Amino acid sequence: MTILTAFSVLVVLAVVFLVERDRRGTDTEKVGAHDRTMLVHKTPWCGCCGEWAAYADEAGFDVRVVEHADLAPVRRRLGVPDDLASCHTAEVGGYVIEGHVPAPDIERLLSERPDGIGLALPGMVPNSPGMEVPDGPRPTYRTILFDGAGNRSVFAIHGSEGTP
Repeated sequence: MTILTAFSVLVVLAVVFLVERDRRGTDTEKVGAHDRTMLVHKTPWCGCCGEWAAYADEAGFDVRVVEHADLAPVRRRLGVPDDLASCHTAEVGGYVIEGHVPAPDIERLLSERPDGIGLALPGMVPNSPGMEVPDGPRPTYRTILFDGAGNRSVFAIHGSEGTP
């Protein structure tokens, strides 16, 4: 092997290492600028999805919206179980956010970086972010952390049993 070829191999290995390290991040990594970019997948006719995207933008995320006629293929690709589906799906910091998940839950997810695919708030819960109903019902709701193996756990409780 010539010196030039050996050097080229070392350069390629160093680049691969740095790219992989950047993609994975580190355990001690805090929420960085790259974690603030949020891609929101929604249908063109859903108003509450637009409200939630505006809410996420106001919470400090750099929101990009992509409209789809059918979100099922997006959810399938991202590993969202059918029973956790809502009206929109977002990607941020390597995680999936399904439905009207509150921004503090997303911040906590990005800070703690638990194992899992993401968070879900199934259905369309009244008075969750983007679903505000003045003087409407204020049910208790739970955001769910889920993974690819079918495991689920309550990540946060909102309403009378938990945080406001």
